Amino acid sequence: MVQWLRALAGAVAQTGGQDGGTPAGGGAPSWLPEGLVRILDATPTPVIQLAQSLVVIALAYAVSQLLVRLLGRRIARRFRRPSLTRTALRGIRGIVFLFAAFTVMGIYGYGLADLTLSVAVFSAVVGVILAPIVGSVISGVFLLADQPYEIGDMIELADRNQRGFVEDITLRYTKIFTLDNTFLVIPNGTMRDRDVVNYSAEDTRTRQSLDILVTYESDVPRARQLAEDAARNVDDVVGGGPRIRVGAARYPAGPTCYIDEFGDHGINLRLRYWVEEPYWLLRVRSRIQTTFAEAIAEEDVEIAYPHQHHVFDETSGEMQVGVHDRPAADRPERPDRGRPARSGIDDPSERPPDPSAERDGDGDDERP
Repeated sequence: MVQWLRALAGAVAQTGGQDGGTPAGGGAPSWLPEGLVRILDATPTPVIQLAQSLVVIALAYAVSQLLVRLLGRRIARRFRRPSLTRTALRGIRGIVFLFAAFTVMGIYGYGLADLTLSVAVFSAVVGVILAPIVGSVISGVFLLADQPYEIGDMIELADRNQRGFVEDITLRYTKIFTLDNTFLVIPNGTMRDRDVVNYSAEDTRTRQSLDILVTYESDVPRARQLAEDAARNVDDVVGGGPRIRVGAARYPAGPTCYIDEFGDHGINLRLRYWVEEPYWLLRVRSRIQTTFAEAIAEEDVEIAYPHQHHVFDETSGEMQVGVHDRPAADRPERPDRGRPARSGIDDPSERPPDPSAERDGDGDDERP
């Protein structure tokens, strides 16, 4: 590739020369036809420079595509990670176009020394404009090295409670294809600060939990058995087999239901089950609950709900209530004042006494 670039620069120098229209030696190259030499002499220098630049860019594009096709499979077998493979291929394209840019600069008579800025201006540009970009690139390097997720993995952003598939990982950003058919493009600088849950990094099987609250009067052993059977009969749920290893521990592969706690309103049962693939967690959960609800219809199992019972007995205490007449001036104005009474007795004092009520000398009700 370096030899090709040197040959290309030499050809440009021969065709362009110092003034851009004639060769450096003062005459046209011997391999150019005489008619073409006359056309080049009559063509303005900016047009020739533009044509040379377009030729260089076209050659750089063709060479980059050729190198990607030739080296793509070798790089893929070497790294075995899609993100590193794509990054390496982008680097190859970038190097080719970088040399092409230097060649175009040479066509217009510029060199690297002309692009040198003072330290103050360069620091200001880096501090104001390039700092976020440089930070994202550095974070992208760490992401590629740490491998928290890979292209094709299903991840969840814990702070947003949103799941999706990793579509692409670059040095600047991570592209996520969400389950809502939308794209999220997150800079790597902020991606490293997030809590990311990876559902498919090593093993696609994911353990889920489902809480079921049953009443104290229910047949709890039977409820646990029905919950396990309901999960086992749903597709995409691991029904059994060897224990699944998580770290240094091993857990049952089949669904298991435990008594979690004795709550205020019932007994909380926790069902744990493994899903083969983490792509339809809500659908699997809904099918388990539907199957369990159908299974307990004819069983001595009842789903509990929040409720309260107020019980009054001999230990609940007593409340003293006194009845007496208030003066007419202290009585509140009734909205139905002036309406005819419902009975012929208007004065409470004229009402007949209740024969069932007996009063003592203090006016309190007599208790048996």
